[in-house]
Amino acid sequence: MGEPTWGFLTNHFYVLRLIAAESWLTLRLIAERVGITERAVQRIVAELEEAGFLMRRRDGRRNLYELREGKLRHQLDAGLPLRELLGLDSPRVAPREDIPAQPSFID
Repeated sequence: MGEPTWGFLTNHFYVLRLIAAESWLTLRLIAERVGITERAVQRIVAELEEAGFLMRRRDGRRNLYELREGKLRHQLDAGLPLRELLGLDSPRVAPREDIPAQPSFID
């Protein structure tokens, strides 16, 4: 039997988890680690931004991202805080309703 062609988690989860854990990673490195194209990572990041899970800020030639609690897409996820889903020990995910005028970004 060969390698499985499926996984328990989505590429959206993997991308968000990598951004949360190693915010210095470029989209190219994220694509390599997840095993998808860089274009797919760009699309996923755009979707996560649109859904309110990420906020982006330019820092020179790089983008820095801040994770936010957003509205989860499935009712079974409703009681799970994003930081717990991502396996983060510290509260590095800001509540969506408490977005400050000048947000502090994860470096």
